[in-house]
Amino acid sequence: MNIGFYAGSFDPFTNGHMHVTEVSSKLFDEVIIGIGINNSKKRRYDVNFMKSAIEAALKAKGLNNVKVISYDKLSVDAAKENGASYFIRGVRNGMDYDFEENLASLNEELSDLDTIYIRAGKLRFYQFYYGSRTCYL
Repeated sequence: MNIGFYAGSFDPFTNGHMHVTEVSSKLFDEVIIGIGINNSKKRRYDVNFMKSAIEAALKAKGLNNVKVISYDKLSVDAAKENGASYFIRGVRNGMDYDFEENLASLNEELSDLDTIYIRAGKLRFYQFYYGSRTCYL
């Protein structure tokens, strides 16, 4: 069974994350969304709330081969404990790719798991509001 592990803080879980999840669900027998808990970082949304919200969104989309977990250890350890075959990462642009490639190399050294990149496509830009201006990343 091919299992993909999609790790992140998902604080919040965005439309871009859902896009990566939808594509992943077609490529893997099972996808695990792993909400990483880093106690040194303050979250905007409670982990249990976000887990429930993601599960509701997955149900609404009919993504029955995706499950959500939370963990407070290294992502490589959580992925291996859950039988993952690959890490899943979303990329929006070249800067993301460079960052993700460094992370993938480290993960591969620690776990022997390879990483699959999924393009964000139309969702590669997201908006945030800075004062009265709309900015795009």
